Amino acid sequence: MKHDHVHGQGDVIRSPFIYDLMLALITRGREAAFRESVLDHARVTSGERVLDVGCGTGTLALAAKRRVGADGKVCGVDPSAEMIARAKSKAARAGVAVNFDIASAQKLPFPDHSFDVVLSSLMLHHLPEADRLQGVAEMRRVLKPAGRLMIVELIQKPGLIRSLLPARLSHRHDHSHAFEDAKVLMKDAGFAEVASGAFRWRYAKWVLGAASNTIPSHA
Repeated sequence: MKHDHVHGQGDVIRSPFIYDLMLALITRGREAAFRESVLDHARVTSGERVLDVGCGTGTLALAAKRRVGADGKVCGVDPSAEMIARAKSKAARAGVAVNFDIASAQKLPFPDHSFDVVLSSLMLHHLPEADRLQGVAEMRRVLKPAGRLMIVELIQKPGLIRSLLPARLSHRHDHSHAFEDAKVLMKDAGFAEVASGAFRWRYAKWVLGAASNTIPSHA
């Protein structure tokens, strides 16, 4: 899959159609269900303000907007102009209002305390390891005092499917230790509580950080 390594940003994917096709393949056609599961674990609810960092082609951001409804707001950022163009096209076809912009995780174009929830799905492994703390700290900065950050990352699995994972196809190196990094980075960035768990799709896990207080339980 075509990508560039951009200084100060990380690996930038330039092939949005192939990226969508790849995700459909490795999730066995259940990407929509996987994205809904991400939102479930992030406790995204009606009326919230949500930011999707490394939004790719926008599938998760569009699902988040449907969940937060007319009273909520969703923004998506990605350093790839090609991915953002496809995300905007998807939103226009679906008639869903999401603000998509070109930006990197290390420098988010939003004021402090702008969002209730920040999502980062299959993105952290795209950042150079030296920049990952800066990216997580930026996500912490734009969260409201009681906000929460959901990071979804790949885990190591043996066999053929592992060779098809995004980290293997879109990078020159294996970055599947990013899940373990996420838990440490959240604590280093000042999150008051960090929890983690697994999806039914067994090649990824989630980490949820609360900016303060405690992580809300399911209703």
